[in-house]
Amino acid sequence: MTHRIVIVGGGAGGLELATRLGRTLGRRGLARVILADANLTHIWKPLLHEVAAGSLNSTENELNYVAQAKWNHFEFQLGRMSGLDRERQAIQLAATLDEHGRELVPARELAYDTLVIAVGSTTHDFGTLGAAQHCLFLDTREQAERFHRQLLSHYLRAHANGQDTGEIDVAIVGAGATGVELAAELHHAAHELAAYGLDRIRPENMRITLIEAGPRVLPALPERISQPVHDTLERLGVTVLTGAAVSEVSAEGLKTADGRDIPASLKVWAAGIRAPAFLKDLDGLESNRLNQLVVRRTLQTTRDDAIFALGDCAACPLGDDREGNVPPRAQAAHQQASLLVRSLRARLEGRPLEPYAYRDYGSLISLSRFSAVGNLMGNLMGSVKLEGWLARMFYISLYRLHQVALYGVFRTGLLMLSDRIGRSTDPRLKLH
Repeated sequence: MTHRIVIVGGGAGGLELATRLGRTLGRRGLARVILADANLTHIWKPLLHEVAAGSLNSTENELNYVAQAKWNHFEFQLGRMSGLDRERQAIQLAATLDEHGRELVPARELAYDTLVIAVGSTTHDFGTLGAAQHCLFLDTREQAERFHRQLLSHYLRAHANGQDTGEIDVAIVGAGATGVELAAELHHAAHELAAYGLDRIRPENMRITLIEAGPRVLPALPERISQPVHDTLERLGVTVLTGAAVSEVSAEGLKTADGRDIPASLKVWAAGIRAPAFLKDLDGLESNRLNQLVVRRTLQTTRDDAIFALGDCAACPLGDDREGNVPPRAQAAHQQASLLVRSLRARLEGRPLEPYAYRDYGSLISLSRFSAVGNLMGNLMGSVKLEGWLARMFYISLYRLHQVALYGVFRTGLLMLSDRIGRSTDPRLKLH
């Protein structure tokens, strides 16, 4: 029987792995490659803050799993993983319901010989009182679009009511990459909305507050990167609060541990991540306090050699005598997917697997059209700081490289041309 490789999760790492395995093992009949995901389409997660602000039309930048599977010689199964039977080597997929609650796809099992879990992460609200009830999260396209609809409704309501001066307060909890980029993108959106005639809420009356419990914005990056970002945000009119842990969230706003009240009608939680809850002690697999599956440097889970995990849902040691685990970043998922393309081929041929060692190639932060900042790292040039237009071009290139991995160079070139043409015919901001 043909070896069955089941990949659960069609995020950046899982989809890239399925595509590349399909082009190699699947196309030649060396393995049956199956991708399972709860959604029919994929959008690159680092773009969700642009979807939320309306700068990006998600329907024009999504990838359909069914079509991708056909073009790249793998199979797609719609369904959310709900269980695992390691003894029988099978996963359970929950039933998929339509918008009316009717069963669209029944619950079923998928057998595997090799299982790769790549289900990513979700935002961690740390159990903060009221956060789950009153905050929006940006883990999925649906959540980002929900934020955009709520933002737009404030402007449409003010416009229809003929208010002379409307106001909107937005609070963003967490000054990591998502929070920082969302704050800048919302400032840009405020100017674009006014330019399209929705000017009852003037740009200066969208009050954005960015709240960070740590001592500075972008705590995971060097201070020489975070300080210019902090300064730019303040020049844009964003109120940046550091050393301010949120203790409670209500419908009216947020309260910090030191007693400050921050009014906000729109609240976004972008602080911290954890793996999906169903991974916790999944059929005896080892997991940590963030629900991540603990893996060895081969990306195999510690208690089952036939099960691998990659990306944000995997707790993988850094390697090379470095302490700690691989950080939850897109470049790590890409590197791990590339390794598993080789490793799963080696597994089929009975050869030993390579260990994974994380390579940090730097970080880039986009501040919408206003600026970008980051650092690139390499063996020859060390660490190079980038700012402004050049940093913005490097930032855009990250998405294009993701597209090249999925579509190839020629089709990515056509997509770039299509995007360029669309700029002259489409609104600069999604208005619905």
